[in-house]
Amino acid sequence: MTLDTVPLDIDHLRSWIGRSTTLDDLVTAVPIQALTATLDRDDAPVGPADALPPLWHWLYFLPVHRQSEIGPDGHPKRGGFLPPVPLPRRMWAGSQLEFLAPIHVGQAISRTSTIADVRLKEGRSGPLVFVKVRHEVSADGTPAILEFHDIVYRDLAQPGEAPPPGVPAPADAAWTRRIVPDDVLLFRYSALTFNGHRIHYDRKYVTEVEGYPGLIVHGPLIATLLLDLLRRERPQARVTHFAFKAMQPIFDIAPFEVCGRPDDAQHVSLWARTPEGQLAMQATATLA
Repeated sequence: MTLDTVPLDIDHLRSWIGRSTTLDDLVTAVPIQALTATLDRDDAPVGPADALPPLWHWLYFLPVHRQSEIGPDGHPKRGGFLPPVPLPRRMWAGSQLEFLAPIHVGQAISRTSTIADVRLKEGRSGPLVFVKVRHEVSADGTPAILEFHDIVYRDLAQPGEAPPPGVPAPADAAWTRRIVPDDVLLFRYSALTFNGHRIHYDRKYVTEVEGYPGLIVHGPLIATLLLDLLRRERPQARVTHFAFKAMQPIFDIAPFEVCGRPDDAQHVSLWARTPEGQLAMQATATLA
């Protein structure tokens, strides 16, 4: 039975609510040095007094499933910790994070993940299933990050189906950085996060099976680039809250821009702009 023939039983999927799993890890320096190089920086925070930049905890707690457990899209087969949603496209829709305490190299970290909600909505092209996961990260036993991770599942595009209309990106950026999303950047980020999702590196799969025009830039990479822009402009700022929402995908076929502006002393708006000037991701950051 394929995903196409499995009925979408939302009551069954909602029975996953409350399921929980805990992973332990150690903050080592090499992934930090590698992401620093991938972001084209040379200031890896690897000293004992250096805190991880926000979102860099995504370098840890990696999904190390056995090869025989991987599904046709490169993700683990459905029905483990995450509910077995019978829709083929899976995307990181957004996150909301609270940074409670710094995380340093050498610390033992732990993450408890819980399925917080599963909801069915009807989109313009068919059903959408949203799964919300709550992550609680601690460092040496001290609560460090509270994160809510939104995942969306949807059907494949139909032949001739037009993409949804976009929203124009804001035109009042105070900061802008041009990003060239080539194959190497996407490969390196996939490797760093041990992300086997084929939409990020397998051009034949993403264009012929999922119907996209090119490789898709990772949502968490775009979010990381947004906060990296803030870090470049305000290197001493400490982020206490960050939330982002993916609006439409960005592909590797043309450069895009990450943009931002301070709204006041404590609040910053950030966004990613497609080559056509559309809003790809919108985000807000709160500073201490």
